[in-house]
Amino acid sequence: MGKPVPKEFYRFVEELCRVSGEIIRDYFHRPDLQVEQKADASPVTRADREAEAAIRERIRRGYPDHGIIGEEYGEENPGAEFVWVLDPIDGTKTFIHGCPLFGTLIGLLHQGEPVLGAIHLPVLNQLCMGDNSRTTLNGRAVGVRRRRDLAQATVLATDITNVARYQEEAGFQRLVKQCRLFRTWGDCYGYVLLAAGHADVMLDPIMNPWDMLPLIPVIRGAGGVITTWQGDDPTRGDSCVAAGKELHP
Repeated sequence: MGKPVPKEFYRFVEELCRVSGEIIRDYFHRPDLQVEQKADASPVTRADREAEAAIRERIRRGYPDHGIIGEEYGEENPGAEFVWVLDPIDGTKTFIHGCPLFGTLIGLLHQGEPVLGAIHLPVLNQLCMGDNSRTTLNGRAVGVRRRRDLAQATVLATDITNVARYQEEAGFQRLVKQCRLFRTWGDCYGYVLLAAGHADVMLDPIMNPWDMLPLIPVIRGAGGVITTWQGDDPTRGDSCVAAGKELHP
């Protein structure tokens, strides 16, 4: 934007997280939760759809000239100066299986560039928000670890079964063998751990725009680097490598 993000947008994101979080928590651990399969074979629930619908309704009401890109309901006015990017439940499979390590992703683009991002973990009551220059976790400033030695690093990934399908698996296996600890604490939760200094590398071999774009201001604001697996611009990529500058220059 060339200037700080207006404070009203931070407050608005907090409100969007509050509203969507109430919906999602109401469905969490419900034995009657119905799961459907989308055209791409990924799962979706009423919680996903109702949470995104609620966020969209508030954006339309509060900022009717803004655009929206969301996982469940597609694009509205994507060429607008400001565009909101939504993933109501990042980690739907995690949510379905009763694990609380899922979250809501909300991003704001200004003229196509990510300027504000939020990762809300509604069951854990954590909100990680960044604007490329600063990142907070529940209001407290956080930052990535300055780990220089991969042999001491904690490396995370969302789904290792997708590595061979979409990326070069041999390089991934070398990375895993060299690090101190590898775990699949993935989806958006892994990026919160990275931004807060509890992990050192986070990997996703395949991503959609609503998965990627909200993460960029969070990781950059925490002092980290985020790219595709090939080291390219993440705003136009479909995979993610995020880490501190020392491990991912």
